[in-house]
Amino acid sequence: MEIVGRLCQTPIQKHRPIAAFLRMEPRGRERHRRAAHPGERVGANESNALQIAALLLLISFVHTSPLRAAETKIWEEFSGEKAFAHVQRLVDFGPRPPGSKAIEKSRDYIEDQLRRTGWQVTKQAFSDDTPRGKIQFVNLIAQFSAQGKVASPSFLLCSHYDTKTFDAIQFVGANDGGSSTGLLLELARVIGQHPNLARKIELVFFDGEEAYEQFSETDGLYGSRYFARQLQGGGAKQFRGGLLFDMVGDRSLGITLPADSPADMARDIFAAAEALKLRNHFTYLDRELIDDHAPLNAIGIPMLDVIDFDFPWWHTADDTIDKISAQSLQIVGSVALYYLSEFALK
Repeated sequence: MEIVGRLCQTPIQKHRPIAAFLRMEPRGRERHRRAAHPGERVGANESNALQIAALLLLISFVHTSPLRAAETKIWEEFSGEKAFAHVQRLVDFGPRPPGSKAIEKSRDYIEDQLRRTGWQVTKQAFSDDTPRGKIQFVNLIAQFSAQGKVASPSFLLCSHYDTKTFDAIQFVGANDGGSSTGLLLELARVIGQHPNLARKIELVFFDGEEAYEQFSETDGLYGSRYFARQLQGGGAKQFRGGLLFDMVGDRSLGITLPADSPADMARDIFAAAEALKLRNHFTYLDRELIDDHAPLNAIGIPMLDVIDFDFPWWHTADDTIDKISAQSLQIVGSVALYYLSEFALK
């Protein structure tokens, strides 16, 4: 990306009091039994009535118990630790520029993780001219189909998974390229457990986000520009909007939405953060950004760039795993899921 302009379940426990009540011998029943004449069926009606009463009490308890209210919400299912583990795996592959062996390993890992959680992956391979000659790129597109129901995605969740090409430094992109990819893989796991929601979403992992020299109409955003070209015409109309994640792992998290963000989407993201008491981590940037959301905005798909651009180690060899945290990934993932379930796709 580049600047434009100014710089508990609470575990559900067994209802032991209810179980004990069902096993409990009613007081006085022994006295009735001792007083009964031989052959007399004493207490039969009483026993049936007690069992029915106990059953009704149990049903009432389950429906009104705080335990029901404490059912896990989708945004509580996100694990920052799992997202962080994905980032670690990607970083372990080393620098991952387009066309490298490391990005192939990354691609295989991403595909494997998506398929494990029920997503069907399509490779969108293409080549493009770059300042370093013609380069092969591969976008990964994932849709969710289950129980014979065809996916009908209307919302995009995106990240780039490449790292910038450097000759002089070892750039592993833990935050820039790694954090958003790890986050999107964990979002895929959580959303995949909710098929009705998952079928409305398309995941896209862009290759070639980074420019080789300087962002322009022909350098940088290779994957998102190609993806957008394939949607031009009728294809773009199926998507009501989308979120792009980029650099979301900084230990000192401060998500900075670009100044030209779609106003209604930004408002709802802020509202989601407020609802989870995480609003202090989200604000506006005082400038626009060139990032993978731009080509999609250009063809009429409202995209919000969820990015923390205040990262001192951006495009340096120090963008390493120790600069990001599971807690920061947890914050962004939880807010994104709240936004999706309570606003964007409600």
